Amino acid sequence: MASRGGVMVTGTNGADFEHREKIAIQYQLSALNKSRLKYCMFFQHVLFIVMVAKLSADILDKLDIFILEIEELQIPSPLCWEYIWCLSLLLTFLGLASIKRNNIQNLRRYMYGIVILGFGPLLYGLVYYCGDVWRYLTKDEDEDTSEMDIELWQGYPYGLLWYAFIFLASQVHFFQLYFSRALLQAWRARGARGARGALRKSD
Repeated sequence: MASRGGVMVTGTNGADFEHREKIAIQYQLSALNKSRLKYCMFFQHVLFIVMVAKLSADILDKLDIFILEIEELQIPSPLCWEYIWCLSLLLTFLGLASIKRNNIQNLRRYMYGIVILGFGPLLYGLVYYCGDVWRYLTKDEDEDTSEMDIELWQGYPYGLLWYAFIFLASQVHFFQLYFSRALLQAWRARGARGARGALRKSD
């Protein structure tokens, strides 16, 4: 835009419109992926409640608390990987803190934690119950499941029930990593453009 004297005022000719537009898009992507990541964390909390319900019999037993209704369910004894996976819930608080302050370092730690405490135990469970699931899926139609070397709970194949949980939890962790990576890219791009803009102004 030119002044009345015919002198062009610096920074008002609209040349930086494209730059400002890209910055706005980065803010929109950041807000969108933050919201999606929070939804994933919510679903992880739901799965955590399911896991705690499964572990309740063992937890009450360690506390010497007897509840007949829970004992009658005859829930199988838990394995270590189930408790280790529960620790992944603590990572959600790190993730929420990182997206609140756009902290790249903490978000990276959150992603590493999801791989170790999230996918790690699930992978162990996947391998551990692989034999049971395979025997159940390949059995003959007229073959009695109770006579086979397959662990059952309430008449259902225990390994197959765990596979359903592992599938859902893996989906949640996958999208957590996906949206976290998208956030990192948006924050880096925004930071890089901001730094270039500061250099131009200093020149």
